[in-house]
Amino acid sequence: PPRSTLFPYTTLFRSHGPFGLDQLEDLCRTAERYNLTTIARVPDIGSSTILRYLDRGIMGILGPHIATEADARQLVKACYFGPIGERSFGANRGTDYNAGIPDKAAYYREANEQMLVVALLEDAVVLDTLDAILAVPGIDLYSIGPSDFAQSLGYPGQPDHPEVVKTMREITRRIQAAGKTMQLDVMQGPWVSDMLLEAGRKSLG
Repeated sequence: PPRSTLFPYTTLFRSHGPFGLDQLEDLCRTAERYNLTTIARVPDIGSSTILRYLDRGIMGILGPHIATEADARQLVKACYFGPIGERSFGANRGTDYNAGIPDKAAYYREANEQMLVVALLEDAVVLDTLDAILAVPGIDLYSIGPSDFAQSLGYPGQPDHPEVVKTMREITRRIQAAGKTMQLDVMQGPWVSDMLLEAGRKSLG
């Protein structure tokens, strides 16, 4: 099963959120004390960008705007050590500071097995490129970004538009028919804004 199901809870650091790279290491330490799987929605799928997150201890990567087979392959290349990908190894928190690793090849295999990779589909061109994207090995889960997807379909600010909903359902059907897993099949969670509002109501109540 997808590695996200190994833990009862996950925490997601979003590219739209307030977290900076200098904060991620402490956030990862805190999450791990409570057996949380840390997942980051990175701002782009460049190898150097993703490496900065992995080096700080992030365990899963959600890559935005995966619109082509080339995008999917780049996401995989950045997330995994060889032979699956080309992730660089450095002596930092994400690689246990290179301490007490007698067999680096075995370490690479274990890290790859524990890696969680999510492809975020946000572009209308995916309707034509989806089969090629799904054929790329190394991606565990797929998700659709409704707001950006709606905009790419010509309905900016209307993620609930009937045509947008219909198209997202069709993409989901195709993904599941191919034997792949949607992120929502294994993870669910509220919007940060909802959590903040609920916390505010409780503190005032």
